[in-house]
Order: sequence, then structure tokens, then C-alpha cells
Amino acid sequence: MTARKQDITAYFRSLDRRSFMDRHQQDAELDEALPIGYGQTISQPSLVLEMTIALGLEEHHKVLEIGTGSGFQTALLAAFSKDVYTVEKIPELYKSAKNRLEMKGFENIHFLLGDGSLGWPEHAPYDRIIVTAAASDIPKELVDQLAKGGRMIIPIGHRYSQDLLAIDKSNDGKLEKTALEAVRFVPLKGKYEY
Repeated sequence: MTARKQDITAYFRSLDRRSFMDRHQQDAELDEALPIGYGQTISQPSLVLEMTIALGLEEHHKVLEIGTGSGFQTALLAAFSKDVYTVEKIPELYKSAKNRLEMKGFENIHFLLGDGSLGWPEHAPYDRIIVTAAASDIPKELVDQLAKGGRMIIPIGHRYSQDLLAIDKSNDGKLEKTALEAVRFVPLKGKYEY
């Protein structure tokens, strides 16, 4: 059964964004991206919600998240899927997000420190893939790890302007790309960094 938009929205509203930031910023309630250190940001809340809804999550889905960051998006994904495999390249963010999410009681999140642009092939294929940093091109490795019938949400473009794409893989392996909106994300670290 597909997670209903209102259920995701209600859970999203119950998450305290401040608890996903090491320094509880007074402006955490604003609908904008905020710095979390190491040149990274916690995404604009409305965009986190929009991207999650666009995935079309179902209870049985195995999800790959590229860019754990603060763990805010990860928590939302984990509440509406079977398992989340999340990859973070920055050791300090990896450690703090892992500790934070484990303390919150999540048991269906699996963590990897590494180059997210390469995905996590050991657990592929994934029903859904979400990338929370911008790439110069669609990583072939992630396309290969996306299950047939799966969907990936990813920002693609250049430093100051990207398109948020929904990429659907048909049962015969063909890709259909839909531009959802113009966005601006921090760059994806690793092989596909612009």
C-alpha cells in the first residue's frame, strides 16, 4: 500500500528539526536550508517533504539514500519503508547521524561511510533511490542499482542551478526522466562532483 501523502505529512510535522542539528539554531523552524558544518546543509523542510512524497514509498520498499547529512530525511524515509540504506561521505556527519538515529530507536536504517555516487551495490537492487546532493550527471552506478519498476529522485545540473529529476526505470530497463522543479543543492562529493 502506497504511503498516503497525509500520513507522510503528519509524520513530517511531528519531527523536530532542531533535534537533527548539533547546535540548536533558533532559525531551525524557518523553511530554508541551514548549515550543519563541513560545507553541508540540512535541506529546506518543504523540499524534504516534497522529495519524500515524490518517491511514492510503500511499506515493503528497500530505499537507498545518498547523503545522510543530519539524518532528518533518513528518519522520514525509514518511517515509511521496510529498510533504508544510507551512505555518507563525511565521517563526522556519518557518526553524528548514526548516533542520533539509533538513539531515536530506528532499527531499519543501515549506515555506510563512503562515496555515495557509487551507491551500495552489496544490497542492490533498490526500489527507491533518493540523492540529497547535486550531481553533474546521473550516476550510472545508481541507475544500475535501481530495481526495475523503481524510481530515483536526484538533483542534476551545475553549482548554482539544478533540476530535480524523477527517474523511473521500466520493467524492460528503460529510463523515463521527469523534471519536477528547479532546485539548488550542495554538490555530491565523489565521482560525479561538478
